[in-house]
Amino acid sequence: MEGVQTQAPLDPSDLLREHGVQITAQRLAILRAISSTPHSIAGNVTEDVRAEIGAIPRQTVYDAFGTLVDKGILRRVQPAGSSARYEQRADDNHHLVCRSCGHIQDIDCSVGSAPCLHAANDHGFAIDEAEVSYWGKCPACREESI
Repeated sequence: MEGVQTQAPLDPSDLLREHGVQITAQRLAILRAISSTPHSIAGNVTEDVRAEIGAIPRQTVYDAFGTLVDKGILRRVQPAGSSARYEQRADDNHHLVCRSCGHIQDIDCSVGSAPCLHAANDHGFAIDEAEVSYWGKCPACREESI
């Protein structure tokens, strides 16, 4: 796909170890679920994890999300009007969001290095991240409306 960086994914155990996070069956299952379905919402991840390892309280999934986001392993994305979603791509990327079906697609920074947008006036903030969402209709939804 044009413009999207592709990185060889690390083994989930290696990823946790690299970030100093205790390896648990729940965290491994969560990372596998998100790796196979980027921009997942918590409910879908919980279902995938339950299918893989059995019963798991939803709160355990949320707790794991908190840890994985804090450690920079996952990124929490919440486009306006949407549930929080999680992705394994924790670098400074942006998103295309379909107004019709809600599909989210990663795109790389358009200009510069992270953060890839520079505020005209930072008002004294030390900016370390910029978030941009481009909204429109995905190709499938555009086809349906023709």
